[in-house]
Amino acid sequence: MTEDRVFGLRPEAGRWVYALLGLLINLCLGAVYAYSVFKLPLQDRLGIGATESGLPFVVFLATFALVMAGAGPLVERWGPKRTSVLGAALVGTGWILAGLIPSIWVLTLFYGVIGGAGVGIMYGCPIAVAAKWFPDRKGLAVGLTVMGFGLSALITAPIIGGLIGAAGVLPTFLILGAAFLLLLIVLSIPLRFPPDEWSPRGWSPLAKAKSDAVEIDRFHMLRTGTFYALWGTFTIGSLAGLMAIGITKPVGMEVAGISPGFGTLSLSIFALFNGAGRPLFGWLADSLSPRHTAILSFLLIFLASAVFYLWGQGNVALYFVAFSILWLNLGGWLAIAPTATATFFGKRFYAKNYGVVFTAYGVGAILGGILSGAIRDATGGYLPVFLPVMGLALLGAIVAAAALKPLRA
Repeated sequence: MTEDRVFGLRPEAGRWVYALLGLLINLCLGAVYAYSVFKLPLQDRLGIGATESGLPFVVFLATFALVMAGAGPLVERWGPKRTSVLGAALVGTGWILAGLIPSIWVLTLFYGVIGGAGVGIMYGCPIAVAAKWFPDRKGLAVGLTVMGFGLSALITAPIIGGLIGAAGVLPTFLILGAAFLLLLIVLSIPLRFPPDEWSPRGWSPLAKAKSDAVEIDRFHMLRTGTFYALWGTFTIGSLAGLMAIGITKPVGMEVAGISPGFGTLSLSIFALFNGAGRPLFGWLADSLSPRHTAILSFLLIFLASAVFYLWGQGNVALYFVAFSILWLNLGGWLAIAPTATATFFGKRFYAKNYGVVFTAYGVGAILGGILSGAIRDATGGYLPVFLPVMGLALLGAIVAAAALKPLRA
């Protein structure tokens, strides 16, 4: 990259390549969403139960979120390329070592901790690059970048299933690990931030709201009410969405009465909504503001949950509509949150700041898994799960309306 050319193009055109690179990186990183394909083969191979077979997935998501919080300073100190290469090495190593494991506990260490840490380090790199190259279209660019994470299961699930059938469950980890290691390093090498004073031709930050002139570091961000409103709403949005992902198939079979085969097919269809939610809600955050987009998201979550709770029993069409909306909104929050972070606190300290904000995703993942399982065990059914989701969605809308506001410059 020269000072005035990006991938041989004018910067305004060449910068879109960074969004494409981010999308491809996230297609690899998002393979965690296809982990359910491993569960039954792992149970057969290792002689374990359903709870144990799901442990690597939960640990992966928790590690991902926690490491993401500490990876922000690395991006600013090392730059996105070197940081992303480190993450790629850990992702590939974790998957490769997972193919050599003797027990589920060692798999949890290699896949869940090492692989999850690699994703935590790497995930924020293409997002930070997109946010800095697109000050005029932050939401859309970030949404396109993270769309790959949501779409990943659509592509990786059938690949994983085919490899398990051909080579076995443990060799599949090893094969994919080698492929991810190579691909992610190659895709990381071009990542760059723009020059400090660069801005798109014809665009001026003075044309934006005064809040865009605010540059807040992590320490001062944690002293603002806006941060806690964003963190809380992101937690609620993640909780509702990840609960939906975790119980989609059993809810369809138990409540709507779908067949196991259609349940598997529906996951691929819902993955499309998860992916599409990211650029859609990113564009809405640019157009309407993060605050109004958050309120809209919570109203959609509430309506989808309420309608399915009241009339979902035996209703396949309503099941499909409700869960499409829930998956769409999980993808949406993974665009709303980074866009809001850049909008409210600026782009100078973006990598550090979003790392802290992203811990909400980990909390939502853990609480969502625990809450849905506990309610199912206590009530004997999945429909009551949607009652707290409705309440939390209303709470989120209230918090967003009251406190999710830009800071004064």
